[in-house]
Amino acid sequence: MRINGILVTTPERTAFDLARHLPRDLAIQHLDSLARATGVTTAVALMLAEKYPRARGIPQGRLALALMDAGAQSPKETWLRLVLIDGGFPALRTQILVTDGTNEAFLDMGYDEPMVGLDYEGAHHSQNRGQYVYDIGRAELIDRQGWIDIRVVAEHSRGFVLHRTREAFARRGYTPI
Repeated sequence: MRINGILVTTPERTAFDLARHLPRDLAIQHLDSLARATGVTTAVALMLAEKYPRARGIPQGRLALALMDAGAQSPKETWLRLVLIDGGFPALRTQILVTDGTNEAFLDMGYDEPMVGLDYEGAHHSQNRGQYVYDIGRAELIDRQGWIDIRVVAEHSRGFVLHRTREAFARRGYTPI
């Protein structure tokens, strides 16, 4: 396709190529960003696998494309989602609206039925005073609506994230795995 007179690949071709050629986690980080920016979907990108069945990397491409999610707003949110999936948790929903009818907040990801959400907290959540103050009210809203919100920071290991999530599920009487 052409953009401003320059030939470029379409979003679906870009997704197809990223999924086939990059290591899985890196591919999914890029795919999530691409899907968020362009609206490209797994189904449309996979149509290229049908059109080019002998292209290299099709099996790994299908796996990466199946995990693409336009709801991820950062590479660390993608990382967190993949930690849960790889840890045996069921598929989750991204950008979950929590509201009391007047105020609203979005959880980065979570599980509706047990009402367990997860948020990746970048450094700005502790370094920016305005963000910090906002987060206090946000946390209270989420808690009042009955959600368990697991906040994850860069220093948390995969094991710690999985442990905390299993504990939250157990508090709700659910066994995720």
